[in-house]
Amino acid sequence: MELALVSLGDHITDPDTNTRITQSQKVRLVVEHAVRGEAAGFASVMLGEHHFTDYILSVPQILLAAIAERTTTLRLNTGVTLLPTQDPVRLAEDFSTLDQLSGGRVEMTVGRGILVSAYDAMGVPASASRAAFAEHLELLLALLEQESVTWSGSWRSPLDNVRIEPRPFQRPRFPIWIGGGVGFNSVDLAARFGLHLMLPGVFGTVKTFIPAAARFREQWELHGHMGTPRIGNVFHTHVARTSQEAHARWAPHYRAYLDFVDSIWDGEGLFDGNGRAGLTFDVEKLMRTTAICGSPAEVVDRLGEARNTLGLDLAALSMDLGGLPEAMLFEAIDLIGTEVIPQLALVPTGASAP
Repeated sequence: MELALVSLGDHITDPDTNTRITQSQKVRLVVEHAVRGEAAGFASVMLGEHHFTDYILSVPQILLAAIAERTTTLRLNTGVTLLPTQDPVRLAEDFSTLDQLSGGRVEMTVGRGILVSAYDAMGVPASASRAAFAEHLELLLALLEQESVTWSGSWRSPLDNVRIEPRPFQRPRFPIWIGGGVGFNSVDLAARFGLHLMLPGVFGTVKTFIPAAARFREQWELHGHMGTPRIGNVFHTHVARTSQEAHARWAPHYRAYLDFVDSIWDGEGLFDGNGRAGLTFDVEKLMRTTAICGSPAEVVDRLGEARNTLGLDLAALSMDLGGLPEAMLFEAIDLIGTEVIPQLALVPTGASAP
């Protein structure tokens, strides 16, 4: 199982100091923490896309280009690209350019997001998010895989014999993940197109997603795809030398982050399953269940359990949230590199860490 670093770019106040770094400092920190992650042994970085909030990463591909120039092996992914509200032609051009720039290190995770406000401002009805998502996904794949595309649909002007340039470095295209799994809509779409599945682990415990993982593999086989389906899952994560230290120093930051999320979540219109009614913002409970917080040994155990429960190929760790200061963030990333990644590799598949 590989590890990824995730950043959504939440630009909020550090609850310990009651200060907030500048937007420039936050954007630079996102780049630097990815560079630090490669040195620690992380396989990839995933940057989220949001609009009109204090999540300030509105164009992840620009930051990924900066990261590409500072790294050599790190895979460059998103988490997620809001496909229903974006032009698939421009996305195909952007990410193919990034793929060429990075020498073939690009991946892409697409999804519908959870904020209705982004749809309102972008001119796409939230009620049409699934239809626009499916249509844009099909067009995106065609643009990346085919030499020329003639197309017409409901959510974009027609195309007549269009060939995007540059072409993707990776052929026939770079890997694409679909973010989803609380309900089966995104799961089935990923299986239908033969794409990878990124589960939204921040919305439930690992066991919550057992049906989604099983459904994905079942549907993958029914569609007759070659190769092995890949599954990832996202975790809010913090690690320190001891469990007590990890909980004590992360709790105020995690509480500040969850309060921020609670303040901007503008409805359930894009959320499959039980919606907000099925979630809790109890910090202490989340640190013991959905999130991963503790000593290196505890993190190894939790990640090993998640891998074996869901058959994970990728665990994506969101570590820079809640106004966490740079020194604390880098210390946690380094601990993952020195004391988690080597031990995780020793945990046999099918068994939790001791």
